[in-house]
Amino acid sequence: MGELEDARPAARICPTAAISCEESNGRRVASLDLGKCIFCGLCADVDKAIRMTNICECAVRSRSELVTGGTYSLKPDGTHDRFVSSLATGAGNQQTSNAALATVAKEIEERAKRVLGRSLHIREVDAGSCNGCEVEIVGLNSPVYDLERFGIHFVASPRHADMLLVTGPVTRNMELALLKTYDATPEPRLVVAVGACGCSGGIFGVNYATRGGVDSVIPVDVYIPGCPPNPYALLHGILLAVGRLEVKRG
Repeated sequence: MGELEDARPAARICPTAAISCEESNGRRVASLDLGKCIFCGLCADVDKAIRMTNICECAVRSRSELVTGGTYSLKPDGTHDRFVSSLATGAGNQQTSNAALATVAKEIEERAKRVLGRSLHIREVDAGSCNGCEVEIVGLNSPVYDLERFGIHFVASPRHADMLLVTGPVTRNMELALLKTYDATPEPRLVVAVGACGCSGGIFGVNYATRGGVDSVIPVDVYIPGCPPNPYALLHGILLAVGRLEVKRG
């Protein structure tokens, strides 16, 4: 965000408040929370410094790593004078390619066998999704991605799972079901929050019907932003999660 001339228009138009501004002592801190971003592109329409890319490797291991931004000094009219400092982010910066996809999938296969001694088993949990993330998850089993060739399998029971792939803002009607699924998954279990809704509650937020992000109910090991994240982004997040399992096992 070092090229923004004025972050205020983008912050005003963002439907999920993923872009925010704070001003103090003649400076403005502009931040972008990828955990809230639904990649609608409205911000890019009002600020030429913002652009939509095909970068997919944005999964991170902590919620705070999804927040990036910068500090600017201000002109008298409120526009940016100069860039002062930046906020670091853990989100990836590589572009999607068939070769990269094959590399990531192969690394998941090798790491799963090394850590688990067998293939990786995933239980998908829809905690209140619009079904957009489910469409992309189903795509993982399509002929294009064909996850099972890498030893990654979706299972029906959490008792057979190594990982929970959770979508949607957690609705209050699904909160207990999610907790029971988590408790039924054997240790050391992994939890991956999928999409803007899974990361932060997304456009639904917290209200009478939803609890917000998955981490408001159960611990999360990896966050995959997007609305929805494509299969490649899901693969990257799964790879990060398997690495987290190595840490849990010590």
